[in-house]
Amino acid sequence: MKKTLLFVTAVLAIALSSCGNKESNLSGAGATFPAPFYNIVFKEYSKIGSKVTYGAIGSGGGIRSLKDQTVDFGASDVFLSDAELKDMGADVVHIPTALGGVVLAYNLKDVKDLKLTADIISDIYLGKITNWNDAKIKELNPSLNFPDKGITVVYRSDGSGTTSVFSEYMSKVNPAWKTEIGEGKSLKFPVGIAAKGNPGVAGIIAETEGGFGYIGSEYALALNMTSALLQNSAGNFIAADSKSISASANVDIPNDTRVVITNSANPEAYPISTFTWIIAYKEQNYNARSEVQAKALVGLLNYIISEEGQAIATKTHYAPLPAVAVEKTKALIESMTYGGNKIETYQLSVAKDTAH
Repeated sequence: MKKTLLFVTAVLAIALSSCGNKESNLSGAGATFPAPFYNIVFKEYSKIGSKVTYGAIGSGGGIRSLKDQTVDFGASDVFLSDAELKDMGADVVHIPTALGGVVLAYNLKDVKDLKLTADIISDIYLGKITNWNDAKIKELNPSLNFPDKGITVVYRSDGSGTTSVFSEYMSKVNPAWKTEIGEGKSLKFPVGIAAKGNPGVAGIIAETEGGFGYIGSEYALALNMTSALLQNSAGNFIAADSKSISASANVDIPNDTRVVITNSANPEAYPISTFTWIIAYKEQNYNARSEVQAKALVGLLNYIISEEGQAIATKTHYAPLPAVAVEKTKALIESMTYGGNKIETYQLSVAKDTAH
């Protein structure tokens, strides 16, 4: 019988002395979408590196906090546009950490495997479909029995990468949505109830019979919430899971990793999938930051994309990064500097001990 011990050792070099040192503590803020993953991976990193605190305040708030230089990193489910990059005041790097999907969760007793198209989703959010027994929904799902129940629509109140990913997809595939709602982190919805963060939206849906809204796939999976099968570009109705989300990443990934993967042409892909990123300044010598802090941040980023870090992503219902994304991400981390000099990285290695 083989026993495999998997452990990660961190060669911290100069920064070894920083463990437990407040100078090396890190703070970040941003997307609620990856928060379940970050809460655990940051805790595990603190055992070998530095303490990390994270405020899940939404992607918009995270980027503002990074720009204001009140955190070490921001987190977002949508990459910065060229205009936003210029507005940051200095070069930043986008570090993809995992993949996830945006699902349409609903609360209907005994209604499983609900199929939805972008047209129906659009009509619900535009207030054109208001009841679960609407003819369009029943026609698409002839085997399901729908109650005569109003649809309680829920959406995000805060600046949100989840909203941005969802609305980017909807604008791409539905003209009515593009014209009447549009895309972005913060939108004005014609109908519905606003809630803060993925947890807020998920909470209202879970507590409201007839509830309906968009949330990160990991929340639906972790909370055992029911979500719809969505029609992808090939016409297939697909559930969000690690396999279907990973299928969306079968695209050319640019060196800066800024890529949209919604509405993939892959017939097995879940249509509303996305990378989620940690965003940090490329030059770390700013705002009186120490080299120790820079080393701690680089160590954290290397840990997240390591085998152990990506295993945590899988355990928390995210899809791990494809190999090509990991390689491009390593290059981005290695490009980070302190005072113009390359930051001596934490070397993460996986050791295996096999016994019979």
